[in-house]
Amino acid sequence: MTTTDTTPHILISGGGIAGHALALQLVRSGIRTTVVERADAPRAGGQAVDLRGASRVVAERMGLMPGIEARLLHERGLSYVDGSGRVFGRMSMEDFDGKGAVAEIEIARGDLDEVLREALAAASAEAPGLLDLRYGDRIAAIAQDADGVDVAFERAAGERFDLVVGADGVHSATRRLAFGPEEDFSTYLGGYMAFFTLPTPSDVEPGWFSMRFVPGATFGIRPDFDPATSKAIITLRVDRDPALRGDRAAQEALVRRSLEDAGWHAPTVIDAMREASDFYFDELARIDVPQAANGRVVLIGDAGACGSPMSGMGTATALIGAYLLGARIAETPGDPAASARRYSADIVPFAEAGKQLMGGGIQRMVPANRFEALMSRAMTKVMLSRLARPIVKKMFAANQEELPLPVTAPAPVRATPVE
Repeated sequence: MTTTDTTPHILISGGGIAGHALALQLVRSGIRTTVVERADAPRAGGQAVDLRGASRVVAERMGLMPGIEARLLHERGLSYVDGSGRVFGRMSMEDFDGKGAVAEIEIARGDLDEVLREALAAASAEAPGLLDLRYGDRIAAIAQDADGVDVAFERAAGERFDLVVGADGVHSATRRLAFGPEEDFSTYLGGYMAFFTLPTPSDVEPGWFSMRFVPGATFGIRPDFDPATSKAIITLRVDRDPALRGDRAAQEALVRRSLEDAGWHAPTVIDAMREASDFYFDELARIDVPQAANGRVVLIGDAGACGSPMSGMGTATALIGAYLLGARIAETPGDPAASARRYSADIVPFAEAGKQLMGGGIQRMVPANRFEALMSRAMTKVMLSRLARPIVKKMFAANQEELPLPVTAPAPVRATPVE
């Protein structure tokens, strides 16, 4: 062990939902934790997060609900609009008992991360010295043996840890270094998604997530916690283009081409995109890693399993995974490799449920041409009718609601500060 005979030193690569949630669990359990995040500051923005079933239970057990409830989006439901903004279909939260596209507990990803960071700061204040949170750095190399993991960083000096956790997303560097190249685990799902904040248009119906189908794309405007702003969500059905990765100008150009004849608020969305400080764009990819643990390196969140943002379950699964891994490490802190193996088995049913795509994936969710756009509109009207409502409820019900958590994290301890 690198710290004491019973207390490990854990490295978490990635300062997002999964990384912060796990760090919170570990610090509360008195475990020394280092978090390294390549960005210079926490990332704002992202899509709304539904907390249902097991993920809601986890949020309650972690004591996050007061902070979450203070930042709820209070969405009324999903409405579908035509090119003039006229509504032709609705899925209200009440009509679908919170089991439709909008759940009872909805919070913006950035706001959930803020809740976690506030809780982590409070836990760290209770035990100074347990948490080392580093921005602007990343893992450069990993070499593990039976007793620990030697890690080289791009900026900081190398260190030795008892366990390395990859919480660094779909394009995980930890996974690449310890498990293999990205192409071994990633499957392109036929498109891209973009998210960013924009000023709320004056004629958008308050509280409703408004969505429009157009050939090759869907785009919507979703409520934010601050009513003065909203979230733009864009899905593009196109062939994969590796040149798009990391090139914001090319990404914006693709969005403009895809929405130039879309009507409704497409011009507003395109104009806001240029100024958005939280612009996020990435390919839709499914991540399948057969075993989340490889010795003393383990993956949580999108790094280990992901159905793409279309699943709507990525953040919820990340929260569950962080809770389960934190609980397993707290059970056997003297053997973190064994903790990782148990977690790898625990997470499987949740990861598989989180990879399911509601609505059949991009081929059904995004029309390829004008004819399919017209068909999508017609089918939406049918599916949102009273007759079809029970069927739609079953389609949207989160699979994770049926899955019990296999372990309970211990109550927080008042750890001895590290000198």
